[in-house]
Amino acid sequence: MATDGIKIIDGDTARDTYWGIMDLYDSGADFDTINKQFPLIQVDYFDYFDNEIYVTSCALALWEMGQMTDEKLAYVKSIIDKGACVKEWAENNEKDGNARQRELDKFWKKISQTNTKIRARKKFRKITNFYFQPDDLLTFRLKDGNYRAVICASIDQYRGQCNYILVPTTYNSNKKPTVEDLKDKEVLGRQIGSGYDQQTTREMQPGIDRIWNLNGGNCNFFFGVIQLAVDHKDFINFKDKFEKVGSLKIIDGLKKMGSFGYEENFERFETIFGDLENHIKIFQQKKYPVKTLCDI
Repeated sequence: MATDGIKIIDGDTARDTYWGIMDLYDSGADFDTINKQFPLIQVDYFDYFDNEIYVTSCALALWEMGQMTDEKLAYVKSIIDKGACVKEWAENNEKDGNARQRELDKFWKKISQTNTKIRARKKFRKITNFYFQPDDLLTFRLKDGNYRAVICASIDQYRGQCNYILVPTTYNSNKKPTVEDLKDKEVLGRQIGSGYDQQTTREMQPGIDRIWNLNGGNCNFFFGVIQLAVDHKDFINFKDKFEKVGSLKIIDGLKKMGSFGYEENFERFETIFGDLENHIKIFQQKKYPVKTLCDI
């Protein structure tokens, strides 16, 4: 419940279901494949609350694609009538319960009518003319005259959006950095709790022992780097302030996201790196040796 809100598409489960279906649809998958990947009747859910979230988000996608049938409608209605989400939210806050009920009423009115405007499959243009490449070590100069450095860990493209994932380092000098200069610096990251046993955590995040060994070795947590995302469309306005000075590869298993934020202009880099120590303190980030995280 912590990750879901009162709206139909409002939380991790709902978004993963709805967009998972739409990704298949937009990629050209046939409806048999979509139904196998995301069956409306999901028997493996632990409780009625999760099942309602899944079924309603799945049903919305089916309706938008023109795949709703009387049989499917009857099943969706049977799930809604259980009132699982309404009851659970009402136990915590009566207003939330009433708000969820209103959302379900609007939702049911919508999907019980024939969709006269079937959603067309979308085609998203894929960026190929990148400004920088994964593993590029990039430097930039701030107003104080000193150079800072970030590592372009990856370039992610999803549904027409292209993000350069930049990972901050602690480099700060009036000398333009080289890869050699970064070897005694740190990368910003944070620990992420693991509900699994140590061996399972290791299997899920190869390379995590490198981080554990910094804490004595007898640990059990995931690790993620701090990710500053810059959209390709935004980067064009200030990409000339960044310069590639070499290549520095963060080990693939350690590129997991620790925190994520969109940076739309160079002023954001001035703010973050102008007082990096304060930024680290406020957002409870930690420093990890470049030699530990990177393939050098």
